[in-house]
Amino acid sequence: MTVKLIDGKKLAEKVRNRLKKEVLTLKKTPKLTVILVGDNPASQIYVKNKAKYAQEIGIKSEVIRLCSDITQEKLLKIIKKLNKDKKVNGILVQLPLPRHINEFDVINAINPEKDVDGFTIYNKGLLSVGKPSLVPCTPLGIMEMLKEYKVKLSGSLAVVIGRSNIVGKPMAQLLTLNDATVIQCHSKTKNLKDITSKADIVISAVGKRKLVTEKHIKQGAVVIDVAMIRDEKNKKWIGDVDFEKVSKKTSLITPVPGGVGPMTIAMLLQNTITAYRKQNKK
Repeated sequence: MTVKLIDGKKLAEKVRNRLKKEVLTLKKTPKLTVILVGDNPASQIYVKNKAKYAQEIGIKSEVIRLCSDITQEKLLKIIKKLNKDKKVNGILVQLPLPRHINEFDVINAINPEKDVDGFTIYNKGLLSVGKPSLVPCTPLGIMEMLKEYKVKLSGSLAVVIGRSNIVGKPMAQLLTLNDATVIQCHSKTKNLKDITSKADIVISAVGKRKLVTEKHIKQGAVVIDVAMIRDEKNKKWIGDVDFEKVSKKTSLITPVPGGVGPMTIAMLLQNTITAYRKQNKK
């Protein structure tokens, strides 16, 4: 049986082309400012890609690079200044932050109208009551994938493995808003296989290699693998899902890499335009 992949790269390119046309219709050019604290190699790559694709579609991109020993007080002052800057439409603080900085305080210092990551408690609260505004990019990207590939959500049983504020929780909320019946699992869930093997849709965002095997999946299920784990032995990226075996049972599955990742950045760009429109009431 031919494996049917959800091509995140191709879909992300389609989204970027749409956004590029949308930017041309705006009176002013939206601006995204990314704050990068320290020299984490993975974070530097993420920030580079965000800036690259922002510029590609016509969004102004600014990266503020700060030393890892910057005080929280100084970081908060920079965010406060950006909040007041009317030329800046989106503010993103690249995670993780150094240990001496309180992530919660920093994220929630961002003006919710400029919170293009959708991480502030204000935007999380709107999502939780069914009034989403700026939504976390990875779950939003997954919803776009499911829509593009015409995956039926209403009445379907969806299992989300993971309960992070970045992916797991907002993912479950978005699926619920689209009338799926959602079960959220995590590291303390007993008999995971008994739950996932009944699901029409399985979304895994844990970061544990081969957490999801063919025994966890029923025939014809849709599987979304959010994890990105570096396999140093084979010098490649892998996810939570045992792709080779699981893909033989699925109707649709995301590859790693090339699945969820590209869509996360595409949704960041979309959120930046959404933020611009809200700030300009258009």
